[in-house]
Amino acid sequence: MSIRKMVAAAVVAGGVVYGGTVAYLTHFDHTTAPAPAGAGVDAVSRAALDVVREARCDYCHAAKVELPFYFHLPVAQPLMSRDRAEGLRHFRVEPVIDALQNGSVPDEEKLARIEEVINQNRMPPTLYLLMHWHAHLSASQRESMLNWIAQVRRQHYATAGVAERFAAEPVQPIPESVTVDANKVALGQRLFFDRNLSGDEKSNCASCHSLQHGGVDGLVTATGIGGQKGPINVPTVFDAGFSKWQFWNARADTLAQQAAGPVMNPVEMGSHDWSAVADRLRADPTYAPAFAAAFGSDTIDETTITNAIAEYEKTLITPDSRFDQYLKGDDAALNTQEKHGYALFKQVGCSGCHTGPSMGGQALEPMGLEGDYFAARGGKLTDADRGRFEVTHDPADMERFKVPNLRNIALTAPYFHDGSVKTLDDAVRKMARYQTPDHDMSEQDVADIVSFLNTLTGRYQGETLRNTTP
Repeated sequence: MSIRKMVAAAVVAGGVVYGGTVAYLTHFDHTTAPAPAGAGVDAVSRAALDVVREARCDYCHAAKVELPFYFHLPVAQPLMSRDRAEGLRHFRVEPVIDALQNGSVPDEEKLARIEEVINQNRMPPTLYLLMHWHAHLSASQRESMLNWIAQVRRQHYATAGVAERFAAEPVQPIPESVTVDANKVALGQRLFFDRNLSGDEKSNCASCHSLQHGGVDGLVTATGIGGQKGPINVPTVFDAGFSKWQFWNARADTLAQQAAGPVMNPVEMGSHDWSAVADRLRADPTYAPAFAAAFGSDTIDETTITNAIAEYEKTLITPDSRFDQYLKGDDAALNTQEKHGYALFKQVGCSGCHTGPSMGGQALEPMGLEGDYFAARGGKLTDADRGRFEVTHDPADMERFKVPNLRNIALTAPYFHDGSVKTLDDAVRKMARYQTPDHDMSEQDVADIVSFLNTLTGRYQGETLRNTTP
């Protein structure tokens, strides 16, 4: 047989094997797909679930799934395992599938992440599509996903007063008010500024969370009792009530749990036990009636103290920024550069994590999704750099942090959990480099996004926030 015929035969044989493999995988993908939607699920959600089932997003983004045979081949297994590990690190699809199957409401961050990759046409990846032809998303399938996202946002996440054309945006205006108990708020405000909560009676909650400085202290890391330096940058207290968790490592599920932490922390406020704190408060005879008015009892303990502080912190909201005005229909509230900056913010993928009214606090993300941030930063890794891992001890949570709020971001430098970035411009550059696929953002794009971020400064008690303390 001639060389030419041998080559031709090999090509034909290869084509047959390839075609047979694709046919087998098409059958396998459909027979092992997640279950369809249950009875009563609306048509828009059903269509979106059909897209997820067809693309088999669960292969790389679900922990427990029956994988195709090639995932286990000696040559392919290491490569596939690496890709799957990265997929699980980037996004977990199980809550989305569950929501689509039973008609429940998925988290805002899940919607934003799906919207991001659909708009960027990044999923499914090209290498995957070589073996799974059917998984290529058509224009109508992409539209089905976006329609579902828009429907969920309009029905469940749109803020009162948002303009109709912005009701399905990943970011919503901050509400003008929240429902609170006035007596608890009044008591919580007193406690927030009361130095009796600290061991040396020299610091209070406002020492680190200054309401005159964007809700932070403006330092790289916090300074606590006796001048001790804390390990991590102080998050803003403004709009913290919109976050799903508190602290960078999300170790507190509620504002009350967060309020309890610094009081007992030996590096922060340095009190040793709550009974001593309560005794100091009882020494002020006006506190007993205040606690009684707030809780129906004059009991002063960790629970009543932290619940009152939490109720006050719920009121630390900053609505009516220029961006909020824009979302409510005032087109003139933003100039051309600022509008373009917001468009870039979504296009690059920032809104995939910075979503919701406070533009953060809805997700836990690894620092360095698209590059090794810590290697580039240099210096010794600290316990604080471990992030969520310090709470769960799960390797998947190593260097994973709560996504910070972006509201009033122009007032809260320095940035990141380590306080290593001094300017907003540099923060945008580094976020683009280490968290998004857009590694080489132009200086003009940086300037435009920063111009947009500067419109996020809101108002507190009717006054526009500004830094008035060093």
